[in-house]
Amino acid sequence: MGVSRGKIEAGETSEDALARELNEELGITAVIGRRVARVRHKYRNGGAIDLQFFVVREFDGALENRIFNDMRWTPLTDLPGYDFLAADLGLIRDLSEGKLL
Repeated sequence: MGVSRGKIEAGETSEDALARELNEELGITAVIGRRVARVRHKYRNGGAIDLQFFVVREFDGALENRIFNDMRWTPLTDLPGYDFLAADLGLIRDLSEGKLL
């Protein structure tokens, strides 16, 4: 499971935007699956973000770390031990507990 944050460009669907971001950030061509969660997170400063999370089970290409400090494969149950943004914590908990996949 990876977290890709990007904006949907004019004329793109959410799935198109995710496929583009995964190509830009990881160098892969991904098959975007079903949406597993949607979260609207409000920050203390008054800003808000609408997050959508999709399953990606298939992709072509070798993963390239183009923008991240670190990336690794890990079991879902280990996810709570990593540092995620506040907006992602509910999803991370649900994934690690087997509620979404």
